[in-house]
Amino acid sequence: MTDTRDAAQDRPTESSDVILERLTALHPKLIDLSLDRTYRLLEKLGNPHRSLPPVFHIAGTNGKGSTGAYLRAMLEAAGKRVHSYTSPHLVRFHERIRLAEGEGRSAFIDEPALSRLLDECERANDGEPITFFEITTVAAFLAFSRTPADALILEVGMGGRLDTTNVVDDPLVSIITPVSLDHQGFLGDTLTEIAGEKAGILKRGRPGIIGPQADEVRIAIEMAAERVQAPLLVHGQDFSAHEEHGHLVYQDEQGLLDLPLPKLAGRHQIDNAALAIAALRKAAGENPALAIDTDAIALGLTHAEWPGRMQRLTRGPLVELLPSHAELWLDGGHNPAAGEAVAHVMADLNQQQEHIRSRPLILICGMLDTKDAGGFLLPFKGLTAQVETVTIPDAPASLSAEVLAEMAAKAGLPASPAASIEAALERALLEGGRDAPRILICGSLYLAGHVLRENG
Repeated sequence: MTDTRDAAQDRPTESSDVILERLTALHPKLIDLSLDRTYRLLEKLGNPHRSLPPVFHIAGTNGKGSTGAYLRAMLEAAGKRVHSYTSPHLVRFHERIRLAEGEGRSAFIDEPALSRLLDECERANDGEPITFFEITTVAAFLAFSRTPADALILEVGMGGRLDTTNVVDDPLVSIITPVSLDHQGFLGDTLTEIAGEKAGILKRGRPGIIGPQADEVRIAIEMAAERVQAPLLVHGQDFSAHEEHGHLVYQDEQGLLDLPLPKLAGRHQIDNAALAIAALRKAAGENPALAIDTDAIALGLTHAEWPGRMQRLTRGPLVELLPSHAELWLDGGHNPAAGEAVAHVMADLNQQQEHIRSRPLILICGMLDTKDAGGFLLPFKGLTAQVETVTIPDAPASLSAEVLAEMAAKAGLPASPAASIEAALERALLEGGRDAPRILICGSLYLAGHVLRENG
């Protein structure tokens, strides 16, 4: 096959926004779960998915990004070269692809390089049907196969069995984070059906690391693993972690680790960190070159970053609208399980600071019309003083602020629509009164991305 890597050298430099606009025009953001189109294009490009570094493949409903962030931080703390692939992006399209730059260093792919890779994929595809996510993933595989690295952290887009990333047939380990109801229109109406789809990333003879799950989910995953003879390490059975005296205590059959608490906020991050640690310890048995010491694990825990997930905003134009004593938080969780986890974080913050003074919690919420808004908001009942709802800018599938306010009210929360984020912040300060409000912007990764763009 002709090498087309330099075919687009004469294309003007494109920003992430231009790349995204071009891709969306060519390949609408439809979801069509299938692997045939991806295999076809990969074959035309020389099957780059068969020339990847050792793969940590991650599926699940919640916690995929955080678990991957811990994995990357720990491996890089040990001086390993690490690629990663995540979706969706928050601010700029090229955030989906991160390339190793050297020992312990990585960075988002260069935008002109990404533009050239996508052009190469377009030329090879030659006008055949393909989806937005499929061509993006193939471009990522090209980049990963051409840049040396010790490991690739590969996050599914949706589901697992028919997810585009599942063309990788020999991962080092597969990881399944907590599974809950989401994307029912594509993955099934029950937890058992959704779990079966997620478990599709398990491969014959390759180990699977399973996070905390409802019993029906765990049973479905265990049945899928048995069919392909994939050995499992199950949270609560083969490994565990808990907080004790300000430390994270991790234990598995190899022994006990006394570690610092994760940098990322929330008690659920203990479980995400444990998944990453279990996966790394198992991976070292499969590939000794990836063995890392306890110091690197500890450093990774305290340095992992995952924007838009329980992120405290401390600077920027939106923060400048608030008095210095107010707090502004951001989280992109968007399903009932995420709502429960985030509500726990907010309740824990109140409990930790109750000796200072009461902080009323004000939500600024925007959600897509494909999500269970009532289920997401319900855990905040009795915890929040007010919900200000907004329409997510530039998101055609966004619920209107008015409709979302009605849904919040039906869930038993006081709510009113706001014309913009800025208007919602202004009202949040009024609702907070003399007390220092804690303001949480939440409900969608698309909203989180908009806030991060606006906040610079």
